[in-house]
Amino acid sequence: MPERSSKKRPRDLNQLAAKITEIATEGDKPETDSGKNPAAVALGRLGGKKGGAARAAKLTPSVRRAIATKAANARWAKRT
Repeated sequence: MPERSSKKRPRDLNQLAAKITEIATEGDKPETDSGKNPAAVALGRLGGKKGGAARAAKLTPSVRRAIATKAANARWAKRT
């Protein structure tokens, strides 16, 4: 059974035609090659996953408190 959407279809015929074409050709999208070396991507991701935890382990409690205070002040500044 097809999925039902709560969104209404576009009233403009051009937009409706584009939507129908998009739905009809959804499975025909070719695999895009980003041009990146998969091994390099994996290595970068591995380093990125380690980076935050390693940085946090090196911080002193006073520096962590300063960072947290600055973040809290930035969040509260958005509300006013």
